Amino acid sequence: MSGTVMTAPVDRELSPQADRRPRAAAMLALARFEARELTLHVPVFVFFTLYVAYTCWGLWSGREGMDAFPALQDADRATQDRPMLVGIALFVCANRAALRSRRRGTDRHFDTLVMEPWRRTAAHALSAVPLAAACALVVVFDFTCTALKPGAVGHGSVAELAVGPLGVLLSGVLGVLMARLIPSVFAVPLLALGGFVFAIFVANGTNNARWGRWLWPAVNETRSDPLPADLIGRPAAWHVLYLIGLIGLLVGTAVLVSGGRTRLIKAGTALAVAATVAGIAGQSAGDPAGLADARETASVTPEKVQSCVPHGRSTYCAYPEWTDRTADWAAVVGRVQSLAGGSAGGARLTVRQRVDARHGLSGDAALEPSGTPGQVTVGTRWGGNRVPEFAVAVASVLVAGDERSADEACGARGVTIMWLALGTDADPMATLRQVRLDDSISGSAIAITPTDSVWMTARQTTVVRQLLQQPRYGVTAKVKAHWTELTSPRTTTARAAELLDLPVPKGEDQCGE
Repeated sequence: MSGTVMTAPVDRELSPQADRRPRAAAMLALARFEARELTLHVPVFVFFTLYVAYTCWGLWSGREGMDAFPALQDADRATQDRPMLVGIALFVCANRAALRSRRRGTDRHFDTLVMEPWRRTAAHALSAVPLAAACALVVVFDFTCTALKPGAVGHGSVAELAVGPLGVLLSGVLGVLMARLIPSVFAVPLLALGGFVFAIFVANGTNNARWGRWLWPAVNETRSDPLPADLIGRPAAWHVLYLIGLIGLLVGTAVLVSGGRTRLIKAGTALAVAATVAGIAGQSAGDPAGLADARETASVTPEKVQSCVPHGRSTYCAYPEWTDRTADWAAVVGRVQSLAGGSAGGARLTVRQRVDARHGLSGDAALEPSGTPGQVTVGTRWGGNRVPEFAVAVASVLVAGDERSADEACGARGVTIMWLALGTDADPMATLRQVRLDDSISGSAIAITPTDSVWMTARQTTVVRQLLQQPRYGVTAKVKAHWTELTSPRTTTARAAELLDLPVPKGEDQCGE
């Protein structure tokens, strides 16, 4: 009998802390692998590339016109919709990744692994984070480039900027949850159909209810003229809390369905439910106290919230965000006044910025013309067509005395207004087309201003077009020499043509039509 002593094997169990660290590291390693695989999926790669390309193209093409003078309180919201395309692709591909083992029949092999099913589910959810972070970098790049434009005004909201990337993350997590709740490839189109129905009947529910609209990841509210930042009144912070809570709730539900029953997971899911409910309650509430009064004041009596600065002979009053733009307005006023004759050439004007904010972002009402003598209205948008439209407004006040009287600028007055507005333009014929509502340079049409419009008859259009084709200095001398008669409400278009040595157009003035 051998002298070898046989000893029983010793069962050594690892401590919970020592066991948790390798499993957490394995879960993160799986998340990194799945994240890399997601970026290689054709839909994700294509849509993300298109998203980046479209963002860069928008920054490049927006160097001129109104886009060159952005309001940052609108620019932050403009970053929310485009990432949703990436989110759709991520939703589909994350769902397919979570169902890969089922499609390939390898689910049973996972039972031999140390990693629990719920950890694999958590890893799939975490795999959506890098793509959401990449979208966040694009959003930051987009907004930063916009903010660095010389004409940018206002300030953005971090909460508004976070909505797009959070929507992408929400889409990826939702795809993983659907793979655990309905482990079938048909779940994705069914959920897409359900989301469409949700958007129609809930998010845009009866009377466009606020609570329903804000359940959607990105709530798009736009208007043509930007509002001062403190008058927007969007519950952006509450909405971000809602999205974060919803993401946590979806992740917690997916992990619980996969068998994760630890106290930490249950507590985290309960906390996510509380955050979601709090976010819904906060974003569904009405406007903050005092917002309606502030909007009323800024709309009806803007002088109470504006600061005024002098430039030359005139005074320029603007909302706080736009005070740096008064020099641009003064340049237009100086250009128009240089062509005017009589006392108008040295008139002291008051250029006042106005906006109708009483209905918030949901309303876009036209501004009523001011009856105050010498006051010219300028809007909150600038660049592009807004510049010649403001020039028409300045010319209208110089000729008629106030904006309300300019609405009846028939005969020679209408011709004089358009000459003052366009006479110094580098390409007056192109600008004439831009400032008219129908983009024409012949026939009758409406010339747009920040408040009301100037009606141009076919005869007036003919005379104005002939004036713009004449040498500027010669026309300027004639306009100044006959200023009193050209600005008289009794002077006809035919008489204006005679005074300016132009052929008299056929027909009659029909300013009332």
